[in-house]
Order: sequence, then structure tokens, then C-alpha cells
Amino acid sequence: MKPSLQSYLQLHFVVLIFGFTAILGQLISIPPLALVFWRTGLATIGMWAFLKTQKTTSKASAGLIIRLLLTGGLVALHWILFFGSARVSNVSVCLAGLSTSSLWTALLEPLFTHRRLSLVEVFLGLLVMVGLYLIFLFEFNHALGLTMSVVAALLSALFSIFNSLFARTLEPRRITAYEMAGAWISTAIFLPIYYFLIAPEEKMNLIPQGWDWLWVLILAGVCTVYAYAAFVRLFQTFSAFVMNLTTNLEPIYGIILAFLIFGSAEKMTAGFYAGASLILGAVLLYPILNRWSNRRAKASVIS
Repeated sequence: MKPSLQSYLQLHFVVLIFGFTAILGQLISIPPLALVFWRTGLATIGMWAFLKTQKTTSKASAGLIIRLLLTGGLVALHWILFFGSARVSNVSVCLAGLSTSSLWTALLEPLFTHRRLSLVEVFLGLLVMVGLYLIFLFEFNHALGLTMSVVAALLSALFSIFNSLFARTLEPRRITAYEMAGAWISTAIFLPIYYFLIAPEEKMNLIPQGWDWLWVLILAGVCTVYAYAAFVRLFQTFSAFVMNLTTNLEPIYGIILAFLIFGSAEKMTAGFYAGASLILGAVLLYPILNRWSNRRAKASVIS
């Protein structure tokens, strides 16, 4: 059955919500660590409440639950670096670095699945490196923020690969529910360590104030629980190729939204846009070239 226009609009709306996440991180005044604590805590409640309304027979063993909770710790660290990147630089730099996640996945996946690394992935990986070099060259004052977002993208690639392996035995919604719980537990444990041992001179600011509550609720409820549930449901309508290709538009939507909302604070040099264009171009080209490469490989086997 051919997807309807409404289905396409919903898919792009969900990706737009994903792109809006970094902007919410800028609007919320509490530190990234506290922000992740509230986001994961509220999202955990929302995800498990959502699962209660769903009929499922999928169950996880004790060993798998432990692995899921530990992976949740990676998710928490990813979000801390993600929001921290936007704070120390800006949304555009944060999303430019984060857009490397799909290519990190392509490069790292062979290490866990024993799949051969393709020349397409090597070429696009080099193209991304050139793009990052241009950004570092022309936006050296944003080097810390870009480094943080690239590491966040690397972590995103890792837990995406782990999730693809977990999904062989457990449904995605239950995987996310356990990982949200793991992310919240990890953040709750790390909070006192950070404020009492790592940075005792830093003022503890954990409670959202004023408008922060609205933004945090939107971040947890809309950008996490709703967006994820809708995204999973759309896999029933679209192929994985279409879903992944559309998801690659997230940094583009986010950068446009950031410019519209924050204006001159998001204005960058020509070197940044050249580097970001190379990265985004490589990300958008990857699924297309990968599909073409797979078709050629199949054709050569048949012939």
C-alpha cells in the first residue's frame, strides 16, 4: 500500500520535533546534567505508562535488562554532551557535529556484526572528516562544542548498533523504556558525584524555574515519548530506507529553526556552512549510494 500524503507529513513532523530538541536545550536554564535528569525521569514514567496501554508478550531476561540499563547510561552521556555542546557553542554547531552519527554507525557496525566495510562508507567518512576540518579551521572558537557534539554522535552510533542487536529478541518500545530507566538511574548516580567531587565550586541548580517547566515537559513528553512512539509506528508504513533518509534531515530542520528563533546568535562564517554542507551532503548521500552499491553487488552475484 502506497503511503499517503498525511503519512509523509507526519514523518517529517516527527523529524522536525527531533531537530527542535537542541533548541529546547538552549531555552531551558538549568545545567545539561540536571536537564537530562528531568528528561529521562519524566520520559521513563511516560514510556512505561504508554507500554501499559499496549498489548505485548515480549519479555526480557535479567541479563538483557542489565545490558539495556547500561546502554541507557550511554544514552544519558550522549544527551549530556549534546545539550552541553549547544550551551558552549550554539545549536548550529551542535547539530553539525551530531549529523555525523549515521556515518559513525556505518563505520562502527562492522566491528560488532562482522559485516565488511564498504568503499562507499570509507569515501563518505573521509568527506565528513574534511567537513569537520573546515568547521574547526573557520570556527576554532567553537572547537569545544563541535568536539562534544561529535563524541555525542559517536555514542549515538554505539547505542543504535546495540539496539539493532537487542531488537532481535525484544520489541523496540520495551528496549527504549528500559534504556530511559537506565539513563535516569545513571544520571541520578552521577549528579552527587559531579557536584560534590568533580565540580564542588559549581552552584547546584537542579530545579527548573518558571518557563523551564513547560520546556522540560515538552522535551520529555513531545520530543521523547510522543516522537519515539510515532516514529516506531511509521515503520509500519515506510521502508527502513525512507525512514533513515528522512531522519537525516534532522540537522537541516534544526539549523533552520535555530536561525529563525535565535537570529544573529546562530549566524556563522562561510567556512562553517561549507563544512556543514559537506557533512550533511555525505549523510544524505549515504543511504542512496549504499543502496546503489548493494544493487550492484547483487547483480554481480546473479550474473
